[in-house]
Amino acid sequence: MPRPTVADQFVQVLVQAGVTRIYGVVGDSLNPVVDAIRRTDGIDWVHVRNEEAGAFAAAAEAQLTGRLAVCAGSCGPGNTHLVQGLYDANRTGVPVLALASQIPAAQIGTSFFQETHPERLFVDCSGYCEQISRPGQMPRVLRIAIQHALTRGEVSVLVLPGDVAHLESEVPTGAGSFVTERPAIIPPPSQVDSLADALNRAEKVTLFCGAGVKDAHQEVMELAARLHSPIGHTLRGKEWIQFDNPYDVGMSGLLGYGACYRAMHDADLVLLLGTDFPYDAFLPQARTIQIDRDATHLGRRTPLDLAVHGDLGETLRAVLPKVEQAHDRTFLDDMLREHARTLENVVDAYTRDVGTTVPIHPEYVADVLDELAADDAVFTVDTGMCNVWAARYLTPNGRRRVIGSFLHGSMANALPHAIGAQFAEPGRQVISMSGDGGLGMLMGELLTVRLHRLPVKIVVFNNSSLGMVKLEMLVDGLPDFETDHEAVDYAAIARGAGLHSIRVTDPAKVRDALAEALAHPGPALVDVVTDPNALSIPPHITGGQLKGFMLAASKVVLTGGVGKMIDLARSNLRNIPRP
Repeated sequence: MPRPTVADQFVQVLVQAGVTRIYGVVGDSLNPVVDAIRRTDGIDWVHVRNEEAGAFAAAAEAQLTGRLAVCAGSCGPGNTHLVQGLYDANRTGVPVLALASQIPAAQIGTSFFQETHPERLFVDCSGYCEQISRPGQMPRVLRIAIQHALTRGEVSVLVLPGDVAHLESEVPTGAGSFVTERPAIIPPPSQVDSLADALNRAEKVTLFCGAGVKDAHQEVMELAARLHSPIGHTLRGKEWIQFDNPYDVGMSGLLGYGACYRAMHDADLVLLLGTDFPYDAFLPQARTIQIDRDATHLGRRTPLDLAVHGDLGETLRAVLPKVEQAHDRTFLDDMLREHARTLENVVDAYTRDVGTTVPIHPEYVADVLDELAADDAVFTVDTGMCNVWAARYLTPNGRRRVIGSFLHGSMANALPHAIGAQFAEPGRQVISMSGDGGLGMLMGELLTVRLHRLPVKIVVFNNSSLGMVKLEMLVDGLPDFETDHEAVDYAAIARGAGLHSIRVTDPAKVRDALAEALAHPGPALVDVVTDPNALSIPPHITGGQLKGFMLAASKVVLTGGVGKMIDLARSNLRNIPRP
């Protein structure tokens, strides 16, 4: 009986690692691997229209499941398309393996047709990147790559020449076992004691939470109750900390709102919890303690009074018995009032008569979508103004997920992310909040949704403009240029691709259109024509005001339109004791 080929071994090891699909576009140097998939039970090839989309899809699958997800690209331009999605996955910290197929091994270095050097190209967007040049390297190198991805939460890239994939294997495949869970990191007692001492000495403490609070919601609430601390969050931390949170004071950053910025700057001590928040201009740059399981994150955004290396849940469980109960709620109550007041002062300007105003307010669309979506829906969000609507209008509850290119900031991520999310969770409602700019960039993935009959719901915020870019230009004092484009009927395009589609220009029809799409059993697209000028800066603004506008949480451009956040802020005021 003939030995399995290198391609056969590659696929067999992936199956051992629990991989059930590979996203990619078939072609030449990938043919041996694709054929091995055809002959192997338990694993499928998912055809996408662009390898970039395949990498984004794998990133979303890995983010939802925590398991290894795989994408592939053929030699030359096939695998170079993977770059954006792999950067996104690596920066998000999810386990993705990419197969970068290569030209025939004997031709490497000869300027052969489609020759690139993926072992160099992908180094910057991966934690492990190696080339298999002979059969004896398989399956060991693949197992190393998988273990890197799983235990470090990063991208691994294997470069495999097509002719090597055809060769017979030299080493038995054997059985495979992989470590899929990372061990808990508990800080040393000296760090726990120093943390407790600092918390007990501070009179005004603000907690600022990122995605690292995912499994520590209860512990963060206990700490806030013990210290009477306001809680702010990043965009990535929103889904994990804002629900069931009577201490919420909003979000900081370029998309921020509420009292979070002030709460951090007025505090005696800021506690950064599970966040590598990159916008250092929004941090006090003083009086700060940071807790993170990744020691490389500690102190790289702001000077620290104390760095604590450990899992957030483990660290808080260790320190809570040492933290004294505070009695003065003045700081917390002041920040809760400030938060509600900040939202109330701006909300009317962006919500008045939105159900009748034409062009349609995008805030209104997002608000209705939030109301109609399932309690466990997965939202995938395009970079740009859709990030703003997600930050303002999607109500977290501990079950919903919000996935976006929040660290890499790539356009066109929402639809490919939705594809991966829907494959990963076939029975779950998946909604792509797509900007017209992002959808136009990878519009071919509408065909992928149709091909695989994925019941993804695509809501297009169609303002014929690159809204965030326009905003950036205006904030920089520049006239917007090349940001507005001719109107496109995306519903007609989707209909031509075989998707159920609806175009909405009347705000009175928004609710029915969204409800119809969400109830449709298959893929559906709602093309909503929205106001390109929904956000605008004041007509007169000085240089000093502009600087403050960029930094303060109450800036007019991005504070407007906060949806149900105002209701949450008002409800939290009820927690303030009455004299």
